[in-house]
Amino acid sequence: MSLRQWLKQSLREAAARAVQTDDAKAPAESQVMRRREARPVEYVATLPPEVLTAAHDVAYDWEYGEKRADLRTLYEKSKDLMWNAKKDLAWDTDVDPEREIVSDAFNPIYGTDVWKKLDPKTEVPRLRRHMTSYILSNFLHGEQGALLATSQIVEGAKTTDAKLYAAAQVFDEARHVEAYNRYLTEKVELVYPPSPHLKQLLDTVLTDSRWDFKFLGMQILIEGVALGAFGLIHQTAQEPLIKQITHMIMQDEARHVAFGVMQLKGHYTEMPESELRDREEFIVESSRLLRDRFLAQEVWATVGLPQAECEAAAQSSVMMQMFRKLLFSKIVPNVKRLGLLTPRVRRGFEDLEVIEYESWEASA
Repeated sequence: MSLRQWLKQSLREAAARAVQTDDAKAPAESQVMRRREARPVEYVATLPPEVLTAAHDVAYDWEYGEKRADLRTLYEKSKDLMWNAKKDLAWDTDVDPEREIVSDAFNPIYGTDVWKKLDPKTEVPRLRRHMTSYILSNFLHGEQGALLATSQIVEGAKTTDAKLYAAAQVFDEARHVEAYNRYLTEKVELVYPPSPHLKQLLDTVLTDSRWDFKFLGMQILIEGVALGAFGLIHQTAQEPLIKQITHMIMQDEARHVAFGVMQLKGHYTEMPESELRDREEFIVESSRLLRDRFLAQEVWATVGLPQAECEAAAQSSVMMQMFRKLLFSKIVPNVKRLGLLTPRVRRGFEDLEVIEYESWEASA
């Protein structure tokens, strides 16, 4: 089955499940939307505020004129497309977190023997809520990481053109944090901590002193995977509010990835071999972390499922393998565009089975 066929099949199955769920309701409930009573927000783990020590250059640019027309154009586009997370989203939408908000196909154990053993009336709805929370919580934590990293880019950028666009992106990231946090706390009423894979990568990006690592790690890799995931969720989501939120955020993220490509193009052409080796290793290792963050190991113990069995099922799931591969559809062509698809990186992408995307269109 191709990726396109898998996506179409997932859409058909999700639509069929939605119809079956509606038909199963009592007549009065199916005709009149009943709002759920709000519950206290559950936190799977409460983490204290954390302080990292970061060392990076801070740059002035005393010549404020335009040097990069492409960045100024991107900056103007960002201003034109700004939106208000409080006013422009349909927060009065009633959301049942135990229904299929995010397609069941995104559950790592969907369709496996473990899934088939679950009680469809009790265990499946509970797992849906936890999986929705896990996915969206990690989006939320990634957006906070982007908020911090882009703030550092404002400080370190050498030109006013880059500083202005990065400042606009900071505001984008603030909206994304606001929107995801509100959806999780008001609609899903359940929040997961960041996955260890994502946290490790965010820490690396935020504490590394080299400016290009912040672009490469955040704008190309983390935002690139997020853009791929957002596209799949937007196409398969059954719940209108998360579909709207995802659509708005996708527009912003496309600009963010393009900014990274614009800033890094040509930077690696004459880089010494020893320094280039650091970037190659960073790309390969970060890609593995990003792939594995979607296996949701933290969910199984929380909901009381056998962890080893679920992890084995997730690793062998054909649908999950396709999903994790498709997430790299933006990363691979952008890495190639930057001249970083070296033999070493190519081998890494071949091991991840995502090299097929090298001929796809880059972001800028």
